Amino acid sequence: MKSFGITDKGKVRQDNQDSFIIESCTARDCLIVALCDGMGGAKAGGLASRLSNKSFVSYIYAKLTSRTRKPIDFKTVLQAACAEANAVSYEYSQFDEAYKGMGTTIVGGVINENGNGYIINVGDSRAYHISRRTNSIYQITRDHSLVEELVEFGAITKEQAKSHPQRNVITRALGSEARVESDYFEFTLQSGDILLLCSDGLSNIVTDLEMLDYANEYQDPELLCRALMSKALNRGARDNVTVLAVMN
Repeated sequence: MKSFGITDKGKVRQDNQDSFIIESCTARDCLIVALCDGMGGAKAGGLASRLSNKSFVSYIYAKLTSRTRKPIDFKTVLQAACAEANAVSYEYSQFDEAYKGMGTTIVGGVINENGNGYIINVGDSRAYHISRRTNSIYQITRDHSLVEELVEFGAITKEQAKSHPQRNVITRALGSEARVESDYFEFTLQSGDILLLCSDGLSNIVTDLEMLDYANEYQDPELLCRALMSKALNRGARDNVTVLAVMN
């Protein structure tokens, strides 16, 4: 597998509250990936993002490299890792008034060498599966956002959601409550397929079909990520932008 990630504060924000990690685990022939988008002020949001990201990946890595070589229940491990990351950020938010209200999205998980993947998410950072065989892009995760709920209720259309004034309001985040519910997904990458993770700084400004077009043009994770970043920056990038790609 080949992988690459890139992050930028964008054209408007003074700080970058996004973070990502790509960790190789040779003991299990897999990659651990995670992407977080912090919120709650420059100091607090960035801290929540970095703390949650590191806690999430560290927990998974420890489970995968345990001397007890039993089969991994990925759903249990990923949800426990998410709970651990949430607890760390929440405790910090209670520790100091400067961290009050901090939180972060997260999308991340494990991709095995055979292409089997396991992902969880909280918030509106996304995971996409780009298929070479069917020339298609599929959003694996579901946003935990106000506009997503409005779309589900039929109050607005998906097109209206893209420009809705409250499109950045999320309904779940790590660190904002003592407990959080994460969603779990499984997928399989065929040869040449791509797992794409991104913060809303990318998905709010680059369409799914444009991501697919770029994946067809740039068949290398680094070139794809850099091209998508350039697209977002050229369009003004009012938010932090992070994109991570894994190719089987």
